Amino acid sequence: MNVAERLDFACLLAHLAGEAILPYFRTGVAVENKGGAYFDPVTAADRAAEEVIRRELARVCPDDAIYGEEQGRSAGTSGMTWVIDPIDGTRAFIIGHVHWGTLIALHDGQRPVVGVMHQPFVGETFVGSDDGAYWMRGGEKRAMRTRACQRLADAALCTTFIATPEERAVFDAIGAKAKLVRFGGDCYNYCLLAAGFIDVVIETGLKAYDIQAVVPMIEAAGGVITNWSGGSPYDGGQVIAVGDRRLHRELLEML
Repeated sequence: MNVAERLDFACLLAHLAGEAILPYFRTGVAVENKGGAYFDPVTAADRAAEEVIRRELARVCPDDAIYGEEQGRSAGTSGMTWVIDPIDGTRAFIIGHVHWGTLIALHDGQRPVVGVMHQPFVGETFVGSDDGAYWMRGGEKRAMRTRACQRLADAALCTTFIATPEERAVFDAIGAKAKLVRFGGDCYNYCLLAAGFIDVVIETGLKAYDIQAVVPMIEAAGGVITNWSGGSPYDGGQVIAVGDRRLHRELLEML
């Protein structure tokens, strides 16, 4: 498959995952804590969704590698890796909020070239590749574009997770100069930045499966996403996404 066909396949995978997830949503599904320094929940919905995705990948793309949140890494020989977060925003999912979604990226060995976020309860899908960034719902499809915002004083700034007190102090210093600060949102923040509704997302403690799917859509929409030093965000960690490149340069200096 070429990249366009792989993007269509990624959308299909995300929809199949959504069918596996929805029977568990707002049902009081049992929650398990995977442990660590912070509450890290997982449910049967997370596991069922990743299993569906992996089963289809094994059938259609058996030579591709897979890196998923719940089942880890599976080796491949093609040089391509599918990076999967079956439910990004499980904390939101378990309390009935809708700010969660299935993230699927395709990494070609150099960078993520396909990214999909699908929210089955709302029924909308955000996609990105070198062919552009789009929002889709039902039969509707719209191109996404980040909005111009050169000054932090005019910016809407969002985050879901800041890991350490030192990082929180940096975030708070930036937030004090922003027009609007909102907490929570998980993958939706990055998608809505690509769609031109949010200007900045700053987070820490991320994994590759949290971030790779949103990279193609942000970049195709005209934004920029890096780590706090201006380097690659593909492995997660400290990440900043900005719709306006001029503001990104200013914020890197502050970070």
